[in-house]
Amino acid sequence: MQNNENIIELKHISRTFEDGFKAVEDFNLEVRRGEFVTFLGPSGCGKTTTLRMIAGFDMPTEGDILLNGRDISKLPPNERPINTVFQRYALFPHMNIFENIAFGLKLKKMPKDEIRKKVKKVLELVDLEGFEKRSVSTLSGGQQQRVAIARALVNEPEILLLDEPLGALDLKMRKEMQIELKAMHDELGITFIYVTHDQEEALTMSDKIVVMSEGKIQQIGTPEDIYNEPQNAFVADFIGESNIFNGIMTGSMKARFAGGQFQCVDDVPEGTQITAVVRPEDIEITDPAEGQIRGKVISVIFKGIHYEITVQSGRYEVVIQSTKSAAVGDTVGMKVAPDGIHIMIAEDHTNVFPVDMNRNHRLEFNGTELDTSLTQLIKGSRRNENHELLDENGEVIDPEKIHISAAIEPQDIRMTDDVDDEQVLIEGVISNLIYKGDHYSYVINTELGQDFIVDDEYLWNMEDRVGLILPIDKMRFIVKK
Repeated sequence: MQNNENIIELKHISRTFEDGFKAVEDFNLEVRRGEFVTFLGPSGCGKTTTLRMIAGFDMPTEGDILLNGRDISKLPPNERPINTVFQRYALFPHMNIFENIAFGLKLKKMPKDEIRKKVKKVLELVDLEGFEKRSVSTLSGGQQQRVAIARALVNEPEILLLDEPLGALDLKMRKEMQIELKAMHDELGITFIYVTHDQEEALTMSDKIVVMSEGKIQQIGTPEDIYNEPQNAFVADFIGESNIFNGIMTGSMKARFAGGQFQCVDDVPEGTQITAVVRPEDIEITDPAEGQIRGKVISVIFKGIHYEITVQSGRYEVVIQSTKSAAVGDTVGMKVAPDGIHIMIAEDHTNVFPVDMNRNHRLEFNGTELDTSLTQLIKGSRRNENHELLDENGEVIDPEKIHISAAIEPQDIRMTDDVDDEQVLIEGVISNLIYKGDHYSYVINTELGQDFIVDDEYLWNMEDRVGLILPIDKMRFIVKK
């Protein structure tokens, strides 16, 4: 049973590794006593690193971790009232179930009678009473996971950390263990902090979900908040299925996107660039004349409880989940009720990055000179007979005293798989992608540590290495002295 008292607080936590990689950046979170909190995000987003810092296996580079108001940032794991359950159960194969669970209590030199009572109690809790003398090698994956949980719980921690604990189980066993873990949490009343990349798992079990990407918190909220009111396109795309479209507000609670005009419930000023999120289950298929937009069915897949129908409407693809089928090639109308549309103010994805003035007084980025006129950029400047750049007073400009940034829009960058192309200014790896109806929005982690957002109509794969072509005529330059 949770209350309003914070058991743990993470304040401006960051973790930077020796190679300069920032795994977690400015992470702030309050966890109430008895709460079930889930860190949710794709691989490499920093969720396990954050869990390890709470456990004491890793130390934050910056920030504080408070337990019951006391800073524990520098305490070793054995001095924290916290236990961790890992995906790999780390059970001792030469010990039986009783010995595995009792191991930590024996280290504390607890009396044998007390150890027996505590082990018996947790075995009942995880539904393994009578299994004390069984070898762990004879157990199923689900039973081994229960032993690992029992071994953590027997120490009566104030907080139980669970790092992808169901990842090694098959789908049916995962679903059963989700229910059991939630029931265990309700019965024990202790605080659970859970790590997963499985959206359904997070929505099913959590009181609070922390959605993470690229080492940063994207949104914190209840499962209902996260699903129904995503704060940005990443959350909308990561949690459940979504149709995501760029659009514009055309009037009071009126928006235009996906080639149609829609009434909505979000009162955003007219003319605002927006991102519209429509869940597939909120789209109704109608006769073509009755739809707010219409299109041709290009795919129908039966998913058991519904059909997943993809419709091509102009240059947009719309995904619909319906209990009624349709035939490929049909022309259909599509309607969305106002409360089925979630409007977010569009994020500014302009790519801004520093460029250098080299010793030849030429503009340079990542070792490549940019063919652009610095005399037009720097007010009052001119070149002398040695091609040096002079300021308005005739003094040679010191490159280190001029700071220049370039800006380019996502749609103006081109990607290529030929990283040796002479037009490529920088290369990187695709770390995230979101489909926006008529194009994909990609996040590229580059070799300089600078992330670039790129819009492209073609589907590339996560982890693809790509070269980025940044046309100079599409760049805007900002000069600061």
